[in-house]
Amino acid sequence: MLRRLYDWTLAKAAGPGAERWLAGISFADSSFFPVPPDVMQIPMSIARPERSLRYAAVSTVASVAGALLGYVIGAVLYQTIGVPLLSLYGYEDKFVAFAADIKANGFLWMLAFAFLPIPYKVATIAAGSVSLSIPVLIAASILGRGGRFFLVALVLKRFGAQAQVLIDRYFNALAIAATALFVGGFVVVRYAF
Repeated sequence: MLRRLYDWTLAKAAGPGAERWLAGISFADSSFFPVPPDVMQIPMSIARPERSLRYAAVSTVASVAGALLGYVIGAVLYQTIGVPLLSLYGYEDKFVAFAADIKANGFLWMLAFAFLPIPYKVATIAAGSVSLSIPVLIAASILGRGGRFFLVALVLKRFGAQAQVLIDRYFNALAIAATALFVGGFVVVRYAF
């Protein structure tokens, strides 16, 4: 199933709607959606390495905008949307302590969550719930998300064709590793914070 999704994404990467999908997933990932934008950005950058920096910029801008929505969910809609969303992901138990950490060390926490493969939406909701400074949220989001997306873009721009050969050859192992990182991010948030 993952192989078909990968092949479909590569085929769609050159299509006219690919960047809109990338922007939508990047926006949603920072506020409520469980799928990271890497699932679109990486295959799109492999298919069109010359556009990888553009894709990173689209992901970054949309992700920062999505972080602001996550902030609003935490600040204004915490009881109606935030609590059910956190409950859905299993984060409600440790969220209060995590939110206090965000208030105390907001920039560093936001930067870490923005860059690492852990659910950024939890941090953006927490930032809103403790009224973290919006400029701090935006700066950490730009640095963290931009750093992550542009790092991927630069690697794929440089090694796009070779990366595709490696992915094609080791697809199953890479899919397992990516899934482990994705699930591991949720586990880290759930049990560590």
